[in-house]
Amino acid sequence: MLEQRWRNTVAAHPHALALREAATGRSWTFAALAAAADAVVLPAEGPPVFPCGTGPEFILQLLRAWRAGRVVCPLEPGQAEPAIPTPPPGIAHLKLTSGTTGLAKCVAFSAAQLAADADQIVATMGLRRESPNLGVISLAHSYGFSNLVLPLLLHGIPLFLASSPLPAAVLAAAEVAGNAPLTLPAVPAMWRAWHEAKAISPNVRLAISAGAVLPLNLEAQVFARWGLKLHNFLGASECGGIAYDRSSVPRTDPALVGEAMVGVCLACAPDGRLEVRGGSVGTGYWPEPSENLSAGRFVAGDLAEVGPEGRVFLRGRAGDVINVAGRKVMPEVIEAALRTHPEVRECLVLGLPAEASRGEAIAAVVGGSPNLDETSLRDFLLARLPAWQVPRHWFLEPALTPSHRGKLSRAEWRQRLSRQATEATDAADRP
Repeated sequence: MLEQRWRNTVAAHPHALALREAATGRSWTFAALAAAADAVVLPAEGPPVFPCGTGPEFILQLLRAWRAGRVVCPLEPGQAEPAIPTPPPGIAHLKLTSGTTGLAKCVAFSAAQLAADADQIVATMGLRRESPNLGVISLAHSYGFSNLVLPLLLHGIPLFLASSPLPAAVLAAAEVAGNAPLTLPAVPAMWRAWHEAKAISPNVRLAISAGAVLPLNLEAQVFARWGLKLHNFLGASECGGIAYDRSSVPRTDPALVGEAMVGVCLACAPDGRLEVRGGSVGTGYWPEPSENLSAGRFVAGDLAEVGPEGRVFLRGRAGDVINVAGRKVMPEVIEAALRTHPEVRECLVLGLPAEASRGEAIAAVVGGSPNLDETSLRDFLLARLPAWQVPRHWFLEPALTPSHRGKLSRAEWRQRLSRQATEATDAADRP
C-alpha cells in the first residue's frame, strides 16, 4: 500500500521538486528520487530495515524497504540496531518509543495505520504542496516521520532539509526556498532559541510545536515579535497525531493542547486517562502486548478532560502524581507556575522519597539565568501556590536542556537525584 501510494505521488508530480538538501544544494524531483531509490534493490526476505540519519539517505533507505515489502524501523543517528523478533504478517512499520517515562517500547503499525496518520495531519494542519516543509527535527522520531517524511512521499509535499537546528543553519535553509511559504515543525526549545537569536524567517507560514510543553510566555513572545502563531500539537508514538491547536492567537490556558485531529475520536477512560481511537492507532506493542494499545484504542498516560468541540485539556500524567503527606499534586501545576518566571527557561518537577509516613518530597530542577537562586524561586511560587506545593529540594542547572526530542525525562532525573542523595549519605557516613 505504501509503495503504491508513493508511485502514485511520483506519477502525479514527476518533474516537481521533492527534496532539497540545504547544506549541499543537492535536489531531487519526485522522478529523480524514485530513480535513486530504485537503483538499489533489497531482497524481499530479511530482518527489519533500519533507515538512519538526517539526510536524503534516510528517505532512500525507506523507499527501498517499501519496494521490497520489508518491515521498517527508523533509528536515530548512532542508535544501535535492536534485536527485534519478526513481527506478524500485516506489520509494515515499527516505532521505538522515546522511553521518557520508563523503558522504551516497540510499537507495530500496519501500512494503513501509518498512512492514516499522515492523512490526518495533512487534513488537520492544512499542509499543501505550495508550502514546503522545512526539516529540522529528527526524521526517525514519530513526530518528524509523520510530519515530514510521510507528507513528502504520500502527499507530494516538498521537503527542505536544514543541516542543523542552529539558528544560522535554519535561516540558510529557509533562504533556499526563496519566497515560498514554509511549514516548520519544531520543539519548544528550538522555537525559543530561534526567537532569542532573532532567527525566524519571514517566509515561515505555519509554525508547529510538539514534543514537549509549549510555554504560554514563549508562544506570546513569538506572536508579539514575529506575528507568528505557534500551533501546539499533541501526539504519541502509539497513535500519531492526537490534538492540534487550530486557533490564530496565543492560548491563555496552559492545560489546553488543542482540538481532536481530523479522524481521531477522543474520550476519557474511567480512570481519567486520555483515550484515543482512530485509523492511525497502532496495532499494539511488540513483542509484548498491552491492554493500553489494542483493537484500535490507545489509553495514554495523560490525565485529561475532553471538552466541547473536542478541546483537550491535559491535567498531568497518571504515574507522576506526587503524594505529599497524603495530599496529591500534579508536577505540571508547579511547572506551569515556574515557567511564568521571566528567568526560567526549563524546569522539571518530581517527587523524591521523604521521611517515613510523609510520602514524597517535591523537588524542582530548574535551568535559566545564573541569577536564579533557591530563595527567590521559593518566594516566587509562594505568591502563586499553596505553601505545601512549593518544592522542598531545588537543583539549579543553568545548562539544563531537553533531549533532541524536546523532552526532559522525569524517570532519568529521579534516578540521577536519588543516586546523588545516596552518594551524599554514604559520604556522610564514612569515618
